[in-house]
Amino acid sequence: MSSFKSDVAILREPLAPPVWAEVDGGAYARAWLAGDLGRCLFNSAAIALVSVVTILGLGAMAAYALARYRHPWGSAVRLLFLGGLMLPAQLAMVPLFFQLRALGLLESGFGLVLVYVANGLPFAVFILTAFFRELPVSLHEAAVIDGCSEAGVFWRVMLPLARPGLVTVAIFQMIGLWKEYFFAFMLVGGGDGARTLPLALADLAMAAQYRGDQGMLFAGLVIVTLPLLATYVLLQGHLVRGIAAGAIKG
Repeated sequence: MSSFKSDVAILREPLAPPVWAEVDGGAYARAWLAGDLGRCLFNSAAIALVSVVTILGLGAMAAYALARYRHPWGSAVRLLFLGGLMLPAQLAMVPLFFQLRALGLLESGFGLVLVYVANGLPFAVFILTAFFRELPVSLHEAAVIDGCSEAGVFWRVMLPLARPGLVTVAIFQMIGLWKEYFFAFMLVGGGDGARTLPLALADLAMAAQYRGDQGMLFAGLVIVTLPLLATYVLLQGHLVRGIAAGAIKG
């Protein structure tokens, strides 16, 4: 409602709906241009999509191996991924910054994808391991008897059965990456080539403060939030089934 109101109306009655005669959608055009939201929207979508697909691919393979095969180092690997959930990634910000700078990946989308994938893998492995562990072993044995290789069993049999878990991980990761600000600010900063929507919103907040245009800021928030809400609405059924299935995994 605030995105369709003037600054005077926002400050005078912040919770009141806009007066129909005073409704103005120009704040959306100003936000789109001032924040360069078109390019930032493309950057965020591309970086988040590549990161989520990579996390799902690597996480599913690692989780399947940990759930189905016994190895002397299996417990150590599980603890390593669990440690990735317990320790905040922000603690590694300083060495991570210098490492990416040495590799020439600062202010680049590829460097941001690498960081997001490394940060998201522990959660994906933790969730998907429980799903693969509960799948019947008889399905694996039947597929091998029918002539499937180990890779074929994974891609054709086990991975489709773990779809609720994959969708659950994908939604949680997409939400986290879409609104992620800290790593984007520290590793991209002023680099225009890989600026994401949270960075654009920060610029809009500064512009709104100095211009006295709060409606523009609220319009930017609506533009940034709508794609995420649409994705959730489309996939909420899978999310509920995935969480319900995960709740009974031991």
